[in-house]
Amino acid sequence: MTKKTTTTLDIEKARRLAMRALTNNGAARANVRYLVDQIIDSEMVGMASHGFFWLPVYVSHLKCGKVDGKVKPTVTRLSPVAFRADAHSGFAHSAIEAGFRKLVPAAKKYGIAALSVTNSYNCGRLAGHTERLAREGLLAFGFTNAPASIAPPGGKKAVIGTNPVSMAAPDGKGGVGFVVDQSSSVVAKSEVMRHAARGEPIPAGWALDADGNVTTDPKQATTMAPAGGYKGFNQGLMVETMSALMSGATLGSAMSPFATDAGGPCNSGQFFIAIDPEGFSGALFADRFAQLAASIGAQGNARLPGIRRLQLRENSAAAGTIEVDRELVKRVRDLTC
Repeated sequence: MTKKTTTTLDIEKARRLAMRALTNNGAARANVRYLVDQIIDSEMVGMASHGFFWLPVYVSHLKCGKVDGKVKPTVTRLSPVAFRADAHSGFAHSAIEAGFRKLVPAAKKYGIAALSVTNSYNCGRLAGHTERLAREGLLAFGFTNAPASIAPPGGKKAVIGTNPVSMAAPDGKGGVGFVVDQSSSVVAKSEVMRHAARGEPIPAGWALDADGNVTTDPKQATTMAPAGGYKGFNQGLMVETMSALMSGATLGSAMSPFATDAGGPCNSGQFFIAIDPEGFSGALFADRFAQLAASIGAQGNARLPGIRRLQLRENSAAAGTIEVDRELVKRVRDLTC
């Protein structure tokens, strides 16, 4: 019989535990409230690679100064529909949250608005942010860059990160119709990190070694394999343009690692576009979405992207609990002392 390696946590107790780990180590409560919400939500939707797994790293970076837990983000209004949030080497989540307070009403008033975020820390699961906009009835796009880990076609030196892009669509009923959140690599880099931490090999095709060859040893993985070959690199290049160039943030090639204490602040960038779909569609978006969803749902086991994770969130909320790696929970509790 396989030994259970997870422990069941009450959601609210887990939230308080994560909050204590961060605030007891130098973060202002107001700066990590949204971050903690996203950590818990990642666990609820089955994305453990973006949940409690990162808390020891966040605490380590608070202690070494890689992220400023007390600085307040500032939001500048560039035009009625354009905003720029500066995290000042602080948490991305507090800067995004402050920016969204301006972005959402502007998009609803004018039909479309955009927010750039600069000098920020790791923004975590990108879908968590775009879903928030979709629940406001807005069609949302999100981009974020990351430390370089993907080499260009024909090259061996990484120049862009795993650079995910996300799109979340409203369902016309106050909820999320679907959400796409995909990295420009075959898998998120955190999955390789989790395998390395557990001493487990990675599947062939996830990453490459220093010579550009496929490796199954996570400790030998120096670059990530782009999803779809050159198409994955091209997607990552578009994300780099939207998130770093448009915000004036640090390029992935010059960014310090997300996962270690090496280097100074990451100062990454994000970019969000929020659109009022009914205005552009002549009030037909909700109807067309229903037709599209029906055409997919009618095909056996086919489903819209993100639906399984939305269901997992509902299940977790109904149970009031999440399953988290037992040893990881112990480490996080030790951080609160």
